[in-house]
Amino acid sequence: MDDVRTGLIEGADGEQTCFWHGNDPFYRAYHDREWGRPVDDDVRLFEKICLEGFQSGLSWLTILRKRENFREAFAGFDFEKVALFGDDDVERLMSNAGIVRHRGKIVSTINNARKALDLRKEAGSLAAWFWSFEPGEDARPARIDFATLAANPKTEVSTRISKELKKRGWSFVGPTTVYAFMQAMGLVNDHIEGCACRAEVEAARRAFKRP
Repeated sequence: MDDVRTGLIEGADGEQTCFWHGNDPFYRAYHDREWGRPVDDDVRLFEKICLEGFQSGLSWLTILRKRENFREAFAGFDFEKVALFGDDDVERLMSNAGIVRHRGKIVSTINNARKALDLRKEAGSLAAWFWSFEPGEDARPARIDFATLAANPKTEVSTRISKELKKRGWSFVGPTTVYAFMQAMGLVNDHIEGCACRAEVEAARRAFKRP
């Protein structure tokens, strides 16, 4: 039984999980296998923060369904390659119906790839830089429930990361976008209390070796 007060939804398997995947099989697989599990791969981190920028104003499911198209269009989000994209690539991407054809977001992704190279030089890796902002337990809510998450689409930490990225020339990296990135890449575990995946994700975070 679903309960809007808890933010949980029951699947055909009888498990209670976070409501937001709506029991769409494709979306549930993302929720169960990816969302919240810690990531230290620079390319995956770059991909995610770029796709979160593309998601702005749209649903994440829309972006997720186009993710393979995005990967093909943006050289697998290898930021060394994307940093070399020029005007012809922008026009190529603008004609690609398989992705979100938003010129500002396309240009931003190329810009951010160049800034990612600078950030890697500065910190050693994107992973080392992003994970240095992982919030401690004292900065996290005592309980992760639906009401808490609904009331906090951004946090003090995501705001700080956003400011630092913007200072370094990144774009489409507002505090809400950054917090969605943090949730997805495992810098926090925002699976709601009672979600069947919460304990498993927490165990993955405990076992994860911070870069």
